[in-house]
Amino acid sequence: MKKTVNEKLVDWAIEKIKKDYKDDVALLIGNSAYKLEKDADEFSLSYYIPTTEKGYDLAKTFIIDGIGYDLFPISWDRIEDLANLNKDNISSLGEGKILYYRSEDDKQHFLELQSKLQENLQDSEFMFKKALEKLNIAMELYKTMMFEDTLYKVRKASGYIVDYLSIAVANVNLTYFKSGFSNQLSDLLDMENLPEGFVKLYKEIIKASSSEELKKLCYKMIYSTRQFLSDKKEKKQKKDYNKDFNELASWYQELCYTWRRIYEFCDNNNPVEGFMWGCFLQYELDIVREEFRLEEMDLLSAFNSEDMTDYREKAETLEKQMVSIIEKHGVVIDAYSSVEDFLKKNK
Repeated sequence: MKKTVNEKLVDWAIEKIKKDYKDDVALLIGNSAYKLEKDADEFSLSYYIPTTEKGYDLAKTFIIDGIGYDLFPISWDRIEDLANLNKDNISSLGEGKILYYRSEDDKQHFLELQSKLQENLQDSEFMFKKALEKLNIAMELYKTMMFEDTLYKVRKASGYIVDYLSIAVANVNLTYFKSGFSNQLSDLLDMENLPEGFVKLYKEIIKASSSEELKKLCYKMIYSTRQFLSDKKEKKQKKDYNKDFNELASWYQELCYTWRRIYEFCDNNNPVEGFMWGCFLQYELDIVREEFRLEEMDLLSAFNSEDMTDYREKAETLEKQMVSIIEKHGVVIDAYSSVEDFLKKNK
C-alpha cells in the first residue's frame, strides 16, 4: 500500500534522529488532534523531546503541497507541566502517540506522565483549582480589555476570554478539549455541567459587531462562570470545612486589635483609616467565613464617611458574634485583665 505524506515524514524524522541525533532526542511524538480532518493521519508528525542542546537543532518548519508542518521540541519539564494541567494544549500529551523512543526508560517516562495526567483529570478537587486559575486569567484579560476601544483588540481579548472560561468549564467536567479550538463548542454541548447561558453567550460573542457589545457579553459570561464555580465551592464547603475552633480563637486573638483600631478611628472621625482597616478586616472575615462555614459577615455596607456611628456599631456586633461563635464551640479565648494576670498564669 502506498504510504501517505505523513507516514513518509515520520519515516524521514526517525531516520534523521537515528543518523544525526541518536543521543540527543528521547522521543518522537505523533498527534493529529489539531489537524483538519482531511489532513490528519493516525500518526501525524507533531513534536519531539530533546535531551541535549544539540537536540533542539532538529526543529524544522516547512510546507508541502500547501500544507504547513512544524516539527518542534518540547522539554520534559513542559511535558510535566502538561501532566499537571499548567499549560493549555493538554492534548499534546493526552493524545500523543509515541512514534520513536530512544530507550525503554524514555518510553516509560512518557507513559507515566500520560497516566499522571489521567489521574489528575479524575481528581475533582485538583481540577476545580485549575478551573479557578482559568477564571482568574479570564478576569485579568477582561480588566485590560475594558481600557481598549479598538475593535480588533477587543475582539481578540474576547476570544481568549471565551477560551479560558471554556477550559475552566471543561476542568469542572474533568476533561479537556482534545482538538483545542476546533470542536470546542460541540464539546461543550456534550458536557454535563455548564454555567447558565454559557453556550448562548459563546455564540453571541462570535456574532457581536462592536467593542461595547463584546465587553457586555464577556462580562455576562465571566459572571455566569464565576457564579457557577462559586455554587460548586459552596456545596463542597458544606461537606468539608475547618472544625477546629481553637484555630478560630487564635485568629480572633490576633485580629481583635484591628477591631480596636476601627473603634478608635470611628470615635476620632477618621474615615480614611477607618475605611482602610475595615477593608482589611472584611477580607479576614471573608476568609474565616469560608473556612469555618459561618454566616455572612458584612461590615463594609455600614460604612459612611460622613457619619461612622452605624459602622462602629456594626463592627461591635460582628466582634460579639465572633466571640459567641468561638465560645459556643467550647473554646476559651486566651484573654487577661492585666499583664500581671498574664504573667501569673504563664510562668
